[in-house]
Amino acid sequence: MRDVRVTTLAQEGAERSLIADWAELLRPKIAGLVAFTAFIAALIASGPGGAIGVAFEVALWVTLSAGAGSVLNQVLEKDTDRLMPRTADRPLACERIASRDAILFAAAMGMASIIGLAASFNLLSALLAAGTILLYIAVYTPLKRYSTFNTVPGAFAGAAPPVIAWAAVTGGLDGWGVWLAAILFVWQFPHFMAIAWMYRDEYRGAGLQMLAGVEGGGRIAGRHALQQAVLLLPLVLLPGVSGVAGPVFTFGALLAGAVYAAFALRFARQQSMATARGLLLTSLVYIPFVYSLALFDPIVQLAIRN
Repeated sequence: MRDVRVTTLAQEGAERSLIADWAELLRPKIAGLVAFTAFIAALIASGPGGAIGVAFEVALWVTLSAGAGSVLNQVLEKDTDRLMPRTADRPLACERIASRDAILFAAAMGMASIIGLAASFNLLSALLAAGTILLYIAVYTPLKRYSTFNTVPGAFAGAAPPVIAWAAVTGGLDGWGVWLAAILFVWQFPHFMAIAWMYRDEYRGAGLQMLAGVEGGGRIAGRHALQQAVLLLPLVLLPGVSGVAGPVFTFGALLAGAVYAAFALRFARQQSMATARGLLLTSLVYIPFVYSLALFDPIVQLAIRN
């Protein structure tokens, strides 16, 4: 009887481990950010008293499209993932999940996302989702082996969720969909630079071209992080100047941007694990805070109603 119980517990542990591996393929932290930005964009696009159910559905389809790109990215990078301690234990790198199964999983998510957006909303949002997946796996992923420029297409793909969500609800590419995407696009560079610096030796050892890992790239990464953080300050003023945001968003976003820029300045002056980690942590607070300001600014809702 004891042997049967031990066997049962071992099987349950193996099943939980397998479920955890499949969940890890989706990169939960990234998926969470995608879901949040898409949800907020869809809720703002819906106008005052926007339908939460609609926003949840949009966020689901957009998150599935991001998940498809993430899984395919790991399929293509499983060899380099094995060379970096940070990623060596990923399910594909360790062959706990077969590449064929991962590809089928990604294909199912990608098709569900595209069909769901086209059927429930419109063709534009479906095409944007498909294009983002293609950009992520056909441009950003292979470019990491050859050029530090890879962060640019990576940032475009990363900024797509609010645009897709906005297009799904409104059928267009305008208004706060553009502002939210622009903020997310610029925000990514200090975020990327901090991560790239922290793991520069691992990237270099795996042959991936990240700016902080190339000769003299550390200081350049610091300057680049500062430049982009400072660029966010006038960027968040533009919705207010355009009349689609009020003081809640404008002053709140300026305050958040000043804090983000201060941490970027600290990193630019001296690259260290402490300054890079401080910048990274600040970046993780910035986006939820600024997006929430846009959602709760009364002028934003008034501008959408009109």
